[in-house]
Amino acid sequence: MTIRETRLASGLRVVTDPMATVESASLGVWVDAGTRHEPACINGISHLLEHMAFKGTERRSARAIAEEMDAVGGHLNAYTARDHTAYYAKVLKEDTGLALDIVADILQHSVMDAEELAREQAVVVQEINQAFDTPDDIIFDHFQAVAFPDQPLGRPVLGTEDLVRSMSRETVQDYLRRHYAGSRMVLAAAGRIDHDQLVEAADKAFQALPPTVDGTVEAARYRGGDYREERDIEQVNLVVGFDGVSHTDPDYYPLSVLSILLGGGMSSRLFQEIREKRGLVYSIYSFASSYADGGLFGIYAGTGEDEAPELVPVLCDEVVKITQGVSSDELQRARAQLKASILMSLESTSARCEQVARQILVYGRPIPTDEVVEKVEAVDNADIIRVARRLFSTVPTIAAIGPLAKLEGYDRMAERLRL
Repeated sequence: MTIRETRLASGLRVVTDPMATVESASLGVWVDAGTRHEPACINGISHLLEHMAFKGTERRSARAIAEEMDAVGGHLNAYTARDHTAYYAKVLKEDTGLALDIVADILQHSVMDAEELAREQAVVVQEINQAFDTPDDIIFDHFQAVAFPDQPLGRPVLGTEDLVRSMSRETVQDYLRRHYAGSRMVLAAAGRIDHDQLVEAADKAFQALPPTVDGTVEAARYRGGDYREERDIEQVNLVVGFDGVSHTDPDYYPLSVLSILLGGGMSSRLFQEIREKRGLVYSIYSFASSYADGGLFGIYAGTGEDEAPELVPVLCDEVVKITQGVSSDELQRARAQLKASILMSLESTSARCEQVARQILVYGRPIPTDEVVEKVEAVDNADIIRVARRLFSTVPTIAAIGPLAKLEGYDRMAERLRL
């Protein structure tokens, strides 16, 4: 069975990934609108809108939405990212029509009740406060802000308390009308799905989408720099990062393999040298984030105040050393890890649904699994050396929260990382 795609007259793309051996289906709408589409004066509105979509429509109250999904044992949720927003459900195969109807309803007919808005603004403020109280969470917002300062890509997904509380019903509705057009949406489904039936149902369900809107965004401009926040807590939360690559960059897959080699598993260099050999951290890992026009690569470490002076030189040494290449055994393990994660995700309807939706948004087409695996297996030592030197020759971004008296200054850390 193969992935199929159909574009409706509204511009909405419907894509299905059928799985004949399961009894469930996952479906959702991925919208090409997120934090980086927001003006500074309404930062956080994509996330607030995501919350408000569940707070009642012309046909359903907020409680009815929850009860209808619970009545069939289904799961309904959403999330906001910097470059997109997703609304998705997982149900038994016979309840696919209900899931589609609810998702279409909340995206087109939400009433945005003023009282519900006030309550949900208070909920989002609690979410903002919770993130602030979680240093190993909020550190990544500061890291993003330093890497991409004074631009939408660097602003927090949640926004700020003052901005969230200032948003009116009309402001939220206007943002919805200006960004949630069919041409910027993908309806994706995976599992026991019939493509033609879903297309027919979607054509009827999505009759109230607004006309095409402008989806241009401000280009990503990586700058790098330093953020430090002294807090009276037990751990130093540290993120060290560099300019990354876009989804379509030829180095996308080499960077994915590099991230695993450096800090992507228990056999990775950072885990073995810093946690297993020296016991300097409980948590250390690397990550790569990509966008349409850029990206970030970073390393997170949580360590004690007294361990920080030893941690930083070792971490920087490992970053510099990997630019000299890796052994064939290391490379094979990293490729196998990435390949396994890709293939194992194919067993989940939710993962496959999200994967194909993201591929349509990013690449404009579904990417065959064989094509992805081939690119992973083609990564060689020369690729690792090239992408490592490319990334680690850029200006570093450093963010730290915690007891920082013994943490090296930015200039000294940047000097250690200089190739």
